[in-house]
Amino acid sequence: MFRSIFLRRIILMMLIALIFSAVVASFLFVWASGRTLEASKEGEMMDRAVSIARDYASGTNIGIELDQQELNAIVSNKSTAGSYIIVFDASGRSIAGASAETEQDKIVLSQLQNYLAKNMLYLSGKNEDSYIIPEQDDAASIMVVQVPMISAGSIVGYIVLANPISEIHIIQKSLFQILLVSTIIVAFLMLIPVYFATRRLVTPLQKMNAVARFMGQGDFSVRANTKSRGEIGELAHSFNDLADKLSNSISELTIERNRLREIFDVISEGIVSVDLALHPVYSNPAINTLFENAKRKNFFTDRLQLIPFEEVWQDFQKCIDTGTTVERTIDSRESAYLSTIVPTFDTNRQVTGATGFFSDISESEHLEQTRRDYVANVSHELRTPLTALRGLVEPLADGMVRNEDDRMRYYGIILHETLRLSRLIDDMLELSRLQARTIAFKTFPFDLNELFNELKAKFTPIMNDATISFFIELKNGPCPTVMGNPDRVEQILIILMDNAKKYTAAGGSITISTELNEKNDVVLVSVKDTGQGIHEYDIDHIFDRFYKADRARGKKGTGLGLSIAKELLNYMGETITVQSDYGEGTTFTFTLKCVHGTMWY
Repeated sequence: MFRSIFLRRIILMMLIALIFSAVVASFLFVWASGRTLEASKEGEMMDRAVSIARDYASGTNIGIELDQQELNAIVSNKSTAGSYIIVFDASGRSIAGASAETEQDKIVLSQLQNYLAKNMLYLSGKNEDSYIIPEQDDAASIMVVQVPMISAGSIVGYIVLANPISEIHIIQKSLFQILLVSTIIVAFLMLIPVYFATRRLVTPLQKMNAVARFMGQGDFSVRANTKSRGEIGELAHSFNDLADKLSNSISELTIERNRLREIFDVISEGIVSVDLALHPVYSNPAINTLFENAKRKNFFTDRLQLIPFEEVWQDFQKCIDTGTTVERTIDSRESAYLSTIVPTFDTNRQVTGATGFFSDISESEHLEQTRRDYVANVSHELRTPLTALRGLVEPLADGMVRNEDDRMRYYGIILHETLRLSRLIDDMLELSRLQARTIAFKTFPFDLNELFNELKAKFTPIMNDATISFFIELKNGPCPTVMGNPDRVEQILIILMDNAKKYTAAGGSITISTELNEKNDVVLVSVKDTGQGIHEYDIDHIFDRFYKADRARGKKGTGLGLSIAKELLNYMGETITVQSDYGEGTTFTFTLKCVHGTMWY
């Protein structure tokens, strides 16, 4: 209970009030008691002096001269009124007085006689009077009363009573000590009712404080005790009402938060929320895999591990500083991302952080670029034969070609360009059907050796005319039976051989080779040439539609052959790869699955 700050403050306030009141009372007591005691002592001394003067006046030896013997008898008793007595005659001569028995008596009497000796002429002219003989030390001052002695209507002498002020101070000190002790006793006695009264106030407040702590920890089932009367009970009722409303509000917010979290956790977009110091406070699972293909610039920075782009974190800072949405498209060699960062506000429209939304737009960017390239390439490829046709048809239509041989030559060129245009359209349609999987052909086991024999018979004369050596090399002997479509495999080989012939100069060679990969149970079919090869910056795009690695040399072709070959192999579930050293030649290799149960023979 004594740990209660409220209780300690109440007791402290009470002690301060008591101390303040004690100080004020002491000051007033000292001031009032000093004056009262001095006035009381002065009156007592004056009464005693008057009484002595009357007693002397009523004596038997009354005359003009003072009776020395009788006066000594009167003043010999020092205890009279507890004061020192001195009697002097009308001329100011001391004729009787108290004897000095102690050192204190000597000091007081010496001080009194010295003062009277110096001021007697002045004092002797007065009737009843009182005054203080001052000293530097106030406690050493002396209070004096002076009463004339009258005989036969004349003043024959004076009676002087003196009392040290220190005696009054001793009485005052004793009274002050009594007052101080009584005040301390009362203060301690008051602590008991104050403690119990304060405890009755503190206990329900402590219970409400405990309830508040439980609520702060998330337990909204606890409630404050409302049995107390007065303001404490009303506070408990208000506290419980607040707890009910707070519990309902937090429950609704929790439901909404969980609902939003579930939505954020399942969407494909990456989401990151940060505070004002750019510390991530939430990130959904998608952000952990979104930037897998992005190049990591710094593995030792936590935030770059989360989002590996420093410019994005700069956008976060800009969004927080300006309170506006910041968008950015991040392009890299392998991927592209769209970043949208929006500020987060509190109820006072103050920025408390920012939330970033990130999406991988690599595929859409690639498709858009492919679409643009496709339209550009199609337009170019169609424009070339159409331009040639128009250049030949217009002279014929205008009758400008009169020579029959020239007309026949024009007709031959028109036929050739028409067939070229037809082949281009056929290739485009076939590639589109392959990619859309609308073309259908069956795969079945067939003899690859027979296909090679037919190709050798067809292409040997063509290669001889081009002065190119043509070879078929079976590294493991005759090939086993493979799974596929022989017509499509032949189409693939023709595409690869036409491509090799196009880029191989006279005197070069083209070789079709096969090799068994026992681990994967496939036959590797390769078409190798000794042509000019492919640059390393072209090789990644060699299977793209309309892509030509050597555009400057104006090689004939639509640029669709390798794309068709790759799509045919994809359709059959096979793969194709390319290896090339620029200036040394190129090798295309594709796979064909072996039919189980067959062997090399």
